[in-house]
Amino acid sequence: MVARETDSVAFNMPGGESSGAAHARPVDLEHLARQTMDDREVEREVLDLFVHQALSVRDAIRSADLAERLSLAHALKGAARGIGAFTVADCVAEIEGRPDDPNLIEKLAHLIDEVRDFIAAISR
Repeated sequence: MVARETDSVAFNMPGGESSGAAHARPVDLEHLARQTMDDREVEREVLDLFVHQALSVRDAIRSADLAERLSLAHALKGAARGIGAFTVADCVAEIEGRPDDPNLIEKLAHLIDEVRDFIAAISR
């Protein structure tokens, strides 16, 4: 059975339908639905875990040494790709290549906040 974007938890919650096209959203809801096999409880759990991990990385990465920064970026990249937060995944991939670039660290913080806010809106 092919997952339909409108069957995911995000489209059954306020805010999801007003978030624009799938490619413009901070989380690809079709990808998330495929990854969770359309299980709404799993979606909620995965999104909640991702938000906690992402916020932890956001708060730690600025002061992390090089090795820790690379480790944090790598772990977040996999988690972000898993839920469909591809802009976050792309940003941390850039950080892996340029871990001392403060502009990328700021960009990542902004993207994480954007994903957090989006998830909060669809989880009401």
